Amino acid sequence: MDAAHYAGTEFGLARRTAGPHGYIAYFPRPIPRSVPISPENLLRVADAEAALGRLAGAGRLLPHPQLLVGPYLRREAVASTRIEGTQASLVEVFDAEASDQPLGPDVEEVVNYVRAMEIGLQRLHTLPVSTRLIREMHAVILAGVRGRERQPGELRTTQNWIGPVGATIETATFVPPPADELGNLLTDLEYFIHEEPQLPPLVQAALVHYQFETIHPFLDGNGRLGRLLVVFFLVVRDRLPEPLLYLSPYFESRREQYYAALQGVREQGDFDRWLGLFLDAVRTQAVDAVARAERLTDLRERYRIEVQAATRGAANQLVDLAFEQPVLNARAVERRLDISRPAALNALRQLAELQVLTEVPGGPRGQLRWRAQEILDVLTSET
Repeated sequence: MDAAHYAGTEFGLARRTAGPHGYIAYFPRPIPRSVPISPENLLRVADAEAALGRLAGAGRLLPHPQLLVGPYLRREAVASTRIEGTQASLVEVFDAEASDQPLGPDVEEVVNYVRAMEIGLQRLHTLPVSTRLIREMHAVILAGVRGRERQPGELRTTQNWIGPVGATIETATFVPPPADELGNLLTDLEYFIHEEPQLPPLVQAALVHYQFETIHPFLDGNGRLGRLLVVFFLVVRDRLPEPLLYLSPYFESRREQYYAALQGVREQGDFDRWLGLFLDAVRTQAVDAVARAERLTDLRERYRIEVQAATRGAANQLVDLAFEQPVLNARAVERRLDISRPAALNALRQLAELQVLTEVPGGPRGQLRWRAQEILDVLTSET
């Protein structure tokens, strides 16, 4: 890492560590409690807040917002893990979850991300956003996947660095602070999350994500966990009633711009550039989430009317389950609806006759699956 690229700013400075084997690392300062915001970004704050407010309102008005949380979370998980190099698609994830078979490595990373979010949200009822909670979620993210040897759930005790394949600590693009700096930096991050706000919540969220990524407290999984923290922060600050906003699809489509904006804060203190990208992401993804929610709600109402007119019994319950899990098998339906295997198969075939579901042969051991293709199309379509 070249210290000449780093101007000392209110966000931190680059300097050589002590000792005969010293190296250049970046030493973040505590999070600034006040930052200048350009006129352009003040307009972005207003636009992003308005879009987020519409999403929050939609979340409160939806009859069953939890039906969208699972699919939206899986979209986020796929995009977030793709930023880190996995190749799983959303349909592959739903297919794998319905197969009752061991997951492939890419799909397992996505599923772990989903589990980490779900467990973390449950823990928020008894545990604040804290280093402890972050460590618990990190352990879930790395459980049984690539990187599991890299101390899941444990803050790093050695130096890590970021750079192209084969980079050394001397040639790295970025070297986070040494391990003995982590305790004070993470304590400051906790204080910042829970202090009385002195900045708009979205500006605070941008600072939280930047600081966590810069501290880089774990040997692996920092990017995925840092993006989850944005959602947690907005839920804790009551900006969202349900975790329906996910920014990773936006950042994944602008990966180089995303990394460069974060690095610009470290090197030149250019927070305004990062803030602009972050606010554009919030506005774009909030608008996208509302649009998809409206399409899915309309689809659900159409299905419910059609199914109620043509069938009775479990088929009606199965409509909602299809929105939570757009790929299903008989075992999943039997378990979730607490019905017999014949009743589950009958309900699946009834929805297939009504073209709500499509039978998909050729699963593991010849297992039949059913896909809700129109639901998948809404979830996977480009905006």
